[in-house]
Amino acid sequence: MSEFAEDAERPAGASPPDDSRLSAERLEEFFGSAWPQAVRFHALLREHGEKRGLIGPREVSRIWTRHLLNSAALTAFLPDTGVVADVGTGAGLPGVVVAFSRPDLEVYLVEPMQRRISWLEEVVAELDLHNVGLRAARAEELHGVLQVDVVTARAVAPLGRLAGWSLPLVNAGGRFLALKGRRAAEEIAGTEKTLRRLGVVRTAVHEIDPMGLGDPTTVVELTVGRANRKKPRG
Repeated sequence: MSEFAEDAERPAGASPPDDSRLSAERLEEFFGSAWPQAVRFHALLREHGEKRGLIGPREVSRIWTRHLLNSAALTAFLPDTGVVADVGTGAGLPGVVVAFSRPDLEVYLVEPMQRRISWLEEVVAELDLHNVGLRAARAEELHGVLQVDVVTARAVAPLGRLAGWSLPLVNAGGRFLALKGRRAAEEIAGTEKTLRRLGVVRTAVHEIDPMGLGDPTTVVELTVGRANRKKPRG
């Protein structure tokens, strides 16, 4: 599934928000102490994102609204401490935003494509992110290897498939947080049996509009009652 699959779920004729609706003052207030890293990450995406195949050409004028604020919507659901894995992180969305917004968390960026890993290495160094580790792998290759408190994902795949890849990484009592489109509730309903089999005991869909732009971000929250661990390799 495309990294920008949510666009297909917008009503016909709807205009996506762009960055011209935001002032630097409002953004700085929102990001707080993470503002310098947010500005630098925005600049890197704006300069290199399209050329390196990380964001689409229509995204350049709305990196703040479409990518950084969208990713930051997840931070409201993260624990005070713990370990997070961002599955299929791609350009570092939402994982890099999570990492600089919450330096108290340990964050793994999980990405199988080497060219994207190279990009992420540059970003981590440029933003001086000491709480980030990179895993050049698919999520399913880390079953029995990596266990975390929260898994995050953004438009990686349909929910049932994504849950099968991601939930075995989550500790009992942990959560899976996915940025999805407006049909998120339908996806949950269609995968209910699969989610129960994977240990999910609670599902929730949240609509987050942190800056009141009228275009809320949809966050799917799955709570895991039991871990789906495989025996460690070796």
